[in-house]
Amino acid sequence: MSISGGVHKAVELADSIGCTAVQLFTKNNNQWKSKPLTDMEIEQFKSVWKSSGVKMIVAHTGYLINLANPSENWEKSMESMELEMIRADQLGIAYLVLHPGSHLGNGEDWGIKKIADSLNSLYAKHPELTVMVLLETTAGQGTNLGYTFEQLDRIIKLTDQPSRFGICFDTCHVFASGYDIKSVRGYEDTIAKFDKILGLDNLKAFHLNDSKYEFATKVDRHENIGEGTLGLEPFRMILNDKRFKEIPMLLETPKENDLENDIKNLAVLKSLIK
Repeated sequence: MSISGGVHKAVELADSIGCTAVQLFTKNNNQWKSKPLTDMEIEQFKSVWKSSGVKMIVAHTGYLINLANPSENWEKSMESMELEMIRADQLGIAYLVLHPGSHLGNGEDWGIKKIADSLNSLYAKHPELTVMVLLETTAGQGTNLGYTFEQLDRIIKLTDQPSRFGICFDTCHVFASGYDIKSVRGYEDTIAKFDKILGLDNLKAFHLNDSKYEFATKVDRHENIGEGTLGLEPFRMILNDKRFKEIPMLLETPKENDLENDIKNLAVLKSLIK
């Protein structure tokens, strides 16, 4: 949800259409920096949240951040990530979703270590922060890392405090990266692999998105629920999987006509719940 007019606006919008979970950016998602949150903004956000029907709020980092960047933009990424972590913590948000990073030609092993080292440095600098960083499963487009469960596991195991990290499972990305969640057998196999490698206890959020592109194409393009190559069945299976009953599930489907598209996608998802 948009934070235009203040971070609290995202909560108001989500509540207005009956959401019990919402994802938001705590600042402009295409800028490195932002003015510090004022005490008034923080209190207004918490007050609106408390009086709403929204149970869970998840923050997402800005799109410029790349903790595996080999150039001078790594320092900008670190400063921006630090800011994101502080802002989420100030707002009382438990989870901060992060695209792990892109190695930009330096190799996957190098990139994985760079991401882990970066996260170690940030938490060492701010041991007081309670926000948990959720590494998002990616489609593997370009030199993006985090497109296999093994890569995500390696990043977390290279950190000094693995308990500070969790996983956000994006349906479009997982499918595009080569995990078959479309068939019943494929879905069960994928979840079993996730549990074996990362552990279901570490699955903290879902992004429910259909995919514009076919299986294993490694192309990250989201589509409305049931209108892409995934169809409805994967979402039916996830929504009715008792193991995920308490896990926040968030839409990142195309934004069209203000809230109309969100309302449509929510209705489709709710119709799948048995």
